[in-house]
Amino acid sequence: MISNLDKNTDLNNPQTVETFVNQLQRSNNYKNRYYYTYKKFCEANEIQWKKPKKFYDNAKEIQVPPRTKIDQIIADSGKTLALKLQVSVKTGLRPIEIFELKTKDIDLNQRYIYPTTAKHGAPRKIKIDEQLTQLLQNYITKENKQPNDQLFNGDEIRYGKEYREVRNRLAKKLNDPSIHRIRLYDFRHYFATTTYYKTDLKETQYLLGHKHSNTTDRYTHLLDNQDEQQYITRVTNNVKGARQLIENGFQLVDTMDGLKIYRKRK
Repeated sequence: MISNLDKNTDLNNPQTVETFVNQLQRSNNYKNRYYYTYKKFCEANEIQWKKPKKFYDNAKEIQVPPRTKIDQIIADSGKTLALKLQVSVKTGLRPIEIFELKTKDIDLNQRYIYPTTAKHGAPRKIKIDEQLTQLLQNYITKENKQPNDQLFNGDEIRYGKEYREVRNRLAKKLNDPSIHRIRLYDFRHYFATTTYYKTDLKETQYLLGHKHSNTTDRYTHLLDNQDEQQYITRVTNNVKGARQLIENGFQLVDTMDGLKIYRKRK
């Protein structure tokens, strides 16, 4: 992004940058990324500039694509893009968070990712499954990534462009317009709704890096039709039993007669 600003503006003159960004016929989120990038440039070069207020888009309805469609897109992608998409759908990381990852943020032994949370969100660590762990291990080894290296080359803008090219090509090949409507951010929405279904609002909020639960509340209405019959319940009266239940995804919901009652969604 900074190279594009350099071609079209005077980087030492913030007013020319603001004029260029404001007239772009792009989404407000896209313009915000330009301002975020330029802010970093100004800080690095000791240029005095006060970033304008953030642009806001009208809220869009959350879309959750079927997992079969997501898997089709991943299968039609090249290896590196497919890996990024696997990270998106299995961790819920925002595109910008994926490109802020360094190799040292991946704990392959304990199978955790420690992202730098964007949008001033809350810090978190995210457990990853064995398949994604192995894919990341193979990639890090093949690319000879060092601990302080950026995990993936490029940035979220390029990521989005690569994704749309694959998605659009696949939609055309399969003559399936529903694939064409799947946005990259919908991979995060898929993670959020499936996490909420398996756990609860608090856990989902934590894994998404939301500071406020009302942000996470947007996902809950998608699963309002799930009733209590969709839960598995377990009871224990000792630390060992409680620990085993927690490690298997159960959440404490009540205590009665000295017994702790846990549940998790089926």
